[in-house]
Amino acid sequence: MSEDAAPDPALSRLSAALGTLPKRGLPPVEHWNPPYCGEIDIRIAADGTWHHNGSPIRRDKLVRLFSTILRREEDGRTVLVTPVESVGIVVEDAPFLAVEMAVEGEGPERSIAFRTNVDDLVRLDADHALRFEQDSEGGLKPYLHVRRGLWALVTRALTYDLVELAEEREIDGQAWLGIAAGGTFHRIAPVDQA
Repeated sequence: MSEDAAPDPALSRLSAALGTLPKRGLPPVEHWNPPYCGEIDIRIAADGTWHHNGSPIRRDKLVRLFSTILRREEDGRTVLVTPVESVGIVVEDAPFLAVEMAVEGEGPERSIAFRTNVDDLVRLDADHALRFEQDSEGGLKPYLHVRRGLWALVTRALTYDLVELAEEREIDGQAWLGIAAGGTFHRIAPVDQA
């Protein structure tokens, strides 16, 4: 939000409602069923930057706070939700970016953890899997499941690091390229397509 802009009433209501939330852990947004109050002019750009009324939100604490009340609805919309209202926002690609990665061990015992641009710490496992999608140039883009159907796009630099960890395995008679971590083999692509 630009420093000169008048506060948006919907943004102010969200901030006020958030002030009553406990300070530890994630709020239980999956249990809240407030009325949908329409769209708010918030957009999460493909590079992870949050915008309000066309201007980047420069207050990192506000972005981190709002990131804790994101919810993906069954119809595919992404909303900011509080106990009293739900408002739709625009997400260009993924709501988060995986910006740091730590790797310990090798093979099946390997542990990989990520930090997102809003400081979520996520360990790669069966519940926090990787998925790979083809981009417009024919390359692969990895995404990490963060929570509640919300994903983080893995940055290009980390993608190269992930590819270095890839190995080949046969699954159901087909050779796959993937990454072993957290007790799971995270498939990248069939070997004949990689």
